[in-house]
Amino acid sequence: MDTSPALQPSPRELDIDTLAEFDARTGRDSRDESGDEPGRDTGHGPGHPGRRRDRLPDQQPVRMAGWHLQSLDLADRRDVLERVDVSGAVFLGCELPEGTIDALRGRGALIFPELPGLPFDPYRGGLYTAPELYAGLGEDAYEHTPDALVYAWTRRDDAGRSGLDAALATTLHDHAIGAALAQLLDDDGASGVRIPGRGVVGVMGGHAAGRGSPTYVAASRLGRDLARAGFTVATGGGPGAMEAANLGAYLSGAGKPALQEAIAALEATPSFRPSVSRWARAALAVLARHPQGTPSIRIPTWFYGHEPPNLFASHIAKYFANSIREDVLLSVCTAGLVVLPGAAGTVQEIFQDACENYYGTAQTQTPMVLVGRRHWTRELPAWPLLQSLARGREMAGSIHLVDSVEEAVAILAG
Repeated sequence: MDTSPALQPSPRELDIDTLAEFDARTGRDSRDESGDEPGRDTGHGPGHPGRRRDRLPDQQPVRMAGWHLQSLDLADRRDVLERVDVSGAVFLGCELPEGTIDALRGRGALIFPELPGLPFDPYRGGLYTAPELYAGLGEDAYEHTPDALVYAWTRRDDAGRSGLDAALATTLHDHAIGAALAQLLDDDGASGVRIPGRGVVGVMGGHAAGRGSPTYVAASRLGRDLARAGFTVATGGGPGAMEAANLGAYLSGAGKPALQEAIAALEATPSFRPSVSRWARAALAVLARHPQGTPSIRIPTWFYGHEPPNLFASHIAKYFANSIREDVLLSVCTAGLVVLPGAAGTVQEIFQDACENYYGTAQTQTPMVLVGRRHWTRELPAWPLLQSLARGREMAGSIHLVDSVEEAVAILAG
């Protein structure tokens, strides 16, 4: 067995996602008032604040074992990297000083390499936004946007996706997205993002609901009412009911007429078929009229890349692996789940969440509300099976069947 320190289990793990945190933990002071770089001998006297403060002989170097450093620009941190103990540190997509990579590896650091030929950054440091995924849509067709190019990459037979580089790239990407989503949900508001204290409610439903349809309008009311009740709305991020819920949440602070006008404008392009470009541009026009909205989350996947992501969520955690995405989507919905009429994918989400409640304790139960009695008892009779599963278990009090989104909100808010 290779006993290299970089490959051994670390006593702790520490994710370093910002340069400020790196500087603080390595003891590198920020620029002082003189403007001199710390750690550089400026020629001033020993009392001058710009004078280098060298480590005393008996001081131990900072140990970075277990540190995970992602997407940091460390190009001008040569002095720090030379004096710290990098053994056991993991560098993911970091910019490093020229000529230092071999030396750092020789001292026990694990440095993930650049992976060429990818239409995405596997080491990205944050979630996506709609302007990023749809960049260029104003001038070109959707097929030329970053979102479409990544999906096209996943479908190419000649891209070597079954090889190590592709597997490594997509896995690292999904890990980075998961870390960024966890940071968002744990944020105390310092970054300008505030997840309301009542928690996250997931809205599940089919992608086929056309803009302006009764299902679409109901889903938009659901998103609006949940946001106004203090919840953060999370969806699977696609079109149909998912778009409507994100739209309703986004415009929850603008009043009912604004939401009605937005739906009327979107209704002219009811579906992403036959043209995703026209469908997305209609959403961009609504956003141009309402540039500020309430934050919400969507968690889509390139596995269903033929369903374009909607533009009305502020924070987008888009994954390659649908199994991971499904688990994350349900796990973040700690304040409950509202399930609108849908088909196979929605049924899968119902029973994946039900499994957690089935084996859970009273303390781990999260409410699930199915909307549409006829749909869930006759067309796709998931409700009778849910009742049978729940009988005599803690989950019996956590499942509900209603006919209106207003009833669903009342259950969760009560």
